[in-house]
Amino acid sequence: MTDMSTDSRPGSFTADVVVVGMGIAGACAAIEAAEAGASVIVLEGASGPGGSSAQSGGEVYLGGGTATQQALGIEDTEEDMRAFLTAALGPNADEAKIADYCAGSREHHDWLVAHGAVFNHKLWDTPTWMASDDSGLMWMGERAQPFASLARPAARGHRPPAPNFAGNVLMDALVATAEKAGVTLHCDIKARSLIVSGDRVIGVRATEFGEEREYRATGGVVLATGGFVDNDRMLEQWAPQQVGKDKVSDGRDDGSGIEMGMDVGAAVRRMHQTETAMLIIPRLVVGAMLVDGDGQRFINEEVYPGLYCHAAVHHRRPPVWIIIDEKGIEDVPEDELWGMQPMHAAETIEELAADCGLPVDALADQLRRYNAGARTGEDPQYGKNSGWLRPLEPPFGAYPTGAGGPDSYNGLPLKAQGFTLGGLHADLQSRVLDRSGAPIPGLFAAGRCTHGLHGDGYISGTSLGDSSFFGRRAGRGAAGPCE
Repeated sequence: MTDMSTDSRPGSFTADVVVVGMGIAGACAAIEAAEAGASVIVLEGASGPGGSSAQSGGEVYLGGGTATQQALGIEDTEEDMRAFLTAALGPNADEAKIADYCAGSREHHDWLVAHGAVFNHKLWDTPTWMASDDSGLMWMGERAQPFASLARPAARGHRPPAPNFAGNVLMDALVATAEKAGVTLHCDIKARSLIVSGDRVIGVRATEFGEEREYRATGGVVLATGGFVDNDRMLEQWAPQQVGKDKVSDGRDDGSGIEMGMDVGAAVRRMHQTETAMLIIPRLVVGAMLVDGDGQRFINEEVYPGLYCHAAVHHRRPPVWIIIDEKGIEDVPEDELWGMQPMHAAETIEELAADCGLPVDALADQLRRYNAGARTGEDPQYGKNSGWLRPLEPPFGAYPTGAGGPDSYNGLPLKAQGFTLGGLHADLQSRVLDRSGAPIPGLFAAGRCTHGLHGDGYISGTSLGDSSFFGRRAGRGAAGPCE
């Protein structure tokens, strides 16, 4: 172990491990490294820790029979979790990382709890983005077809005890644990480049309010700097489909860690992949028809909303509308409607189609097919569970989604928003790989500056999940001989 100290040169510091970024990946890396006996400095560009993780919903996707699942009587296996994630995060999901993550999921749950996370033994049982109470577990679309035929459904969305956005609760706990473990946090530090000696990364060059700083790492450097959604130049190069959309971040997901890695020869992977969401009410959608610009349904409305939002924005002809009736609206609890009313209402489906700019005959035919199946408790198109099926009756209403049509309604923004999922190519041990596939000595990375579990699909909780899981790996690897 190296005693953390200020170097004899002005503005220079030395530690066993230097972590860049104090979101969930950086926090977990720092904790693991410190508990392995390493001295740890974390560099944070903002004036305080948390990053985009603190502004998230706070869900961590965990399963395989966690203690929280068991306490609620929910049976789950590693195999079922792996089958669901492989399908839901695909096509082209990283099956090796998914398998590794699922195999370690129960242990990771217990590690998070031991380090300050709290998951109440209370289940949120209906489709939603985020639970609006202190429930500690929620469904993430596991009961919806086609996934329910591939894996036995189990609720796996573990979340802190706070309504709606709860990421700050989780991050506050992990940051407090890091401080107790002896981690030193330097805020308002802008990391600029990696320091290399021979073929090894040995530190980070940075600035603090314009003053140059050097942070030397005798063990390793961990990049945990987030994605690149706030960097329009990188978006135009790598993920042009996200250009012009709103950004889900703390404003500092600028891709700097990715580019610092590339500057020393690191490979990147699947930089085109993004998650895109809309201001849409899942509890409303599940009892309705979600139709595209051709007036056709295109997905089971019961799946996790991130999946149908991404499909609507990137793969369907706009405008996409929620078609519903009065009873469907009345069935949604008032506090989940966010005060929104239909943008259009009509006595006939033909009138509604005209108001929405949809093909009249096509939408009318889609409604007939939907209702015919609903009357028998079946959905031959997409397999929606019978509990959510009911014939839609006049008068009808239509809600805009933000996938085409208006960008705002009732004073609420509807514009699609999202973040990036591609990044540095890191292996199962969170070692950053060069373009030949070999690890770059001394360099580790985790979180959204790397490519994680995802293919073209996304389930909430998998970002905080893989960021924290592989952040721990990065911390242990960077600590190296200190273990």
